[in-house]
Amino acid sequence: MRCAYVESQDPEEPLRGLRVGDLPDAGPPLPGWVRVTVRAAALNQHDLFSLRGVGLPVDRLPMILGTDAAGVLDDGTEVIVHSVVPSPAWQGEETLDPRRTLLSELHPGTLAEHVWVPARNVVPKDPALSWTQAASLPTAYLTAYRMLFDAAALRPGRTVLVQGAGGGVATAAIVLGRAAGLRVWVTSRSEARRALAVDIGAHDAFETGARLPEQVDAVVETVGAATWSHSLKALRPGGTVALAGATSGAMPPAELNRIFFRSLRVIGTTMGTRAQLEDLQGMLLATGARPVVDDVVPLDGVGGALARLAAGDMFGKLVVRPGA
Repeated sequence: MRCAYVESQDPEEPLRGLRVGDLPDAGPPLPGWVRVTVRAAALNQHDLFSLRGVGLPVDRLPMILGTDAAGVLDDGTEVIVHSVVPSPAWQGEETLDPRRTLLSELHPGTLAEHVWVPARNVVPKDPALSWTQAASLPTAYLTAYRMLFDAAALRPGRTVLVQGAGGGVATAAIVLGRAAGLRVWVTSRSEARRALAVDIGAHDAFETGARLPEQVDAVVETVGAATWSHSLKALRPGGTVALAGATSGAMPPAELNRIFFRSLRVIGTTMGTRAQLEDLQGMLLATGARPVVDDVVPLDGVGGALARLAAGDMFGKLVVRPGA
């Protein structure tokens, strides 16, 4: 089976360990798993983490990369893959299972001709979504959906600040926030990215760290150390930081005095549930909003696309078509 996989890991030069080639398809690891023929798979920072050795033990190599996919079951059903795999005995919300994994951590991932997943981890794909659009949903767009409407509990008319225009989650938050009737502001160091953010739905865009016209109800935070202080200062009293990443570093000064004195809420969240993935697809169908896709590449183009992701040289999702 042709796939993109981690052969070795290097924290400084992660792409050195990337290979595109053939690995055997071992079949279903457990009863009740189904095979998905992958039509499209999106790239994420998680793929770079795996190549750096973060979250993927060396004794599991070689490991096929990829958490996101849309494809076809053996019976012809078109599906979107939900990549959060709870432990077999877990009962309850899958994201709260301490032993949960994502595809490509314990079980082979989606950057392949086929992927095996638990039957409960597939959501029927509506034909109104293209393969590329559907494959963009399970990580970035699902994370943004949960941040906006679960962690921050935002309602139409509220104001949200999205830190760091251009990344997958930030771009998704702009698209979904605008579609939901939020007032969406965004920050970026890049003038070009600020303009693109406005093009896809942001009401206004500001320099990173800039003083805003007024304080906001919530902040979508995935940048971390570089923007954390600004996120706290931007919030109105009682506001919420929805936190799902820290690409610039995870240990900024906590500023606990600001948090407790202004009754701020900091809500950590990761990915989302299968039910929320269904709701996310329903939202796109109802509003007409669609994922922003920067580029679509064949499997042989994964290395170049991951290099762009590592450099932050993209706006929106990078998607792979394994059969192309």
